[in-house]
Amino acid sequence: MEYIFKGENILEFIKQFPDDTTCLETLSNLKWSEGFKCRKCGHTKYCTTRKPFHRECTSCHSSESPTAHTLFHKVKFGIQKAFCIVFEMSCTTKGISTLQLAKRYGETQKTAWLFTQKVKISMKSSQAHPLQNDVQVDEFVIGGKETGKQGRSYDTKKAKVVCAIELTKEGKIKRGYAKVIEDYSAKSIQPIFDEHISKKANIKTDKWTAYTKIAKEYPNLKQEKSQPTINFKQINNIIQQLKSGLRTIQTHVNKHHLQKYLDEYFYRLNRSIYKETIFDNLIKRMINHEWVGWKLIVALK
Repeated sequence: MEYIFKGENILEFIKQFPDDTTCLETLSNLKWSEGFKCRKCGHTKYCTTRKPFHRECTSCHSSESPTAHTLFHKVKFGIQKAFCIVFEMSCTTKGISTLQLAKRYGETQKTAWLFTQKVKISMKSSQAHPLQNDVQVDEFVIGGKETGKQGRSYDTKKAKVVCAIELTKEGKIKRGYAKVIEDYSAKSIQPIFDEHISKKANIKTDKWTAYTKIAKEYPNLKQEKSQPTINFKQINNIIQQLKSGLRTIQTHVNKHHLQKYLDEYFYRLNRSIYKETIFDNLIKRMINHEWVGWKLIVALK
């Protein structure tokens, strides 16, 4: 497999992508790697235009840029800068705040935030690789302290999340997923099972009643009394790392956009052994994803 860039060295990265022209050429080559097809009439022959790397249909004369119909469309700054931000987001371990990115690249925090949301959208799971073998599932909350609230409090104002992880044969964390949930009912927790866990997996949960109902569809689901440092040690470690990562980005994460931050965290975790090629994967995802405007970005959960 050919990669457009492999590695985590920022100096090598800048050397390979020194300007907007190089980045646009890369986008053009990736976007039309399987050939050109006019979106308007379906014709497959094209000619170049005066605009760099644009392609014009020889039949209907419709012109298309390398960024059109991708998540790079209508970016408020240069494509090289966009490439650099994607590179940083792909290489960081715990994430990077939009405030940091804004200062580093000379943009407003709003502009940086809007673009990072596009990157996060491309990090959403395809749901094509369900968790298998040994799996642990648990819920947790994200938010500040609340007095008088213990356990699974339904009236808490904190964001509720359910998390599932797959373990290796040695008991180490291999990969995982997380979803924001409305409450702790079986109806709210069920989707992470349906979307991300194989019915053949050996699933371990605590004795919460919602899992008892879900177990009817997952024959290998076993419930145990929760002892976080003993039988649920791995998933509790992930939960603490995730919370720590959210604190590291030094900004308030709106509950409405929390799912995208969870997707980002597990996108990197699930590719931790392929870290050198994460940028390559992310760029291709952003090219293959249809453009999303700022109004939809604000509305998307």
